[in-house]
Amino acid sequence: MPAVRGSAAMGVLLVAVLAAGCGYRLRGTGSSLPPGIRTVSVPVFKNLTTRYELDVKLTRAVIDELVARGKVHVAADPAAADAVLEGEITGFTANPIGFTGAGQADRYSLAVTAKVTLKERATAKTLFTNPAFIYQQEYSVPPGSSFEAVQTEAIDKIAGKFARSLVVSILEGF
Repeated sequence: MPAVRGSAAMGVLLVAVLAAGCGYRLRGTGSSLPPGIRTVSVPVFKNLTTRYELDVKLTRAVIDELVARGKVHVAADPAAADAVLEGEITGFTANPIGFTGAGQADRYSLAVTAKVTLKERATAKTLFTNPAFIYQQEYSVPPGSSFEAVQTEAIDKIAGKFARSLVVSILEGF
C-alpha cells in the first residue's frame, strides 16, 4: 500500500511540474499585454442605445476595474497613455423572462453589447478587439417596486460585472 501512495504522490508532483512548464498560471496573476503597455486611457464609451447614462456607467466601471487590478495605470489623457481602450455600446435589451400569476413581468434578462478595441497609441496596433462583447444578467422586480428604479440598480450591478469580464479578457487573454 505505501508503494501505491508513493506512486500517486509522484504522479501529482509530475503533473504539477509539467503544468508549471507549460505556462499555466493562476487567474489574475498574469497579463497578455505587451510589456511596454503600462498606461491605458479609457475615453467615455459611445452610447448608440437609448438607455440614459449607460455609457458613463460602463466606462466608470471599466476604469475602476483596471485600477483595482493594478496591472496598468489609467491616464485621463489619451496622449499620455501607451494604449487607448475605446468602446461603443451597440445594444441594450431588457427582455421579460418571468411572469406573475396575473401575467405581470417580474423577471428580466438584461443584455449589454459593445464593440471594444484596445490599440497601442504610438503604432495604432490593435492589441485586443471584440466587435460584439456581450454581458447578460437576470434580475427580478419585486411586487410594488418601480420597474425603472429596479432596472437602474440592475444596470449598476451589470456594469461592474461587464467591466470585470472585459478587463479579464483584455489583461489575461481569456
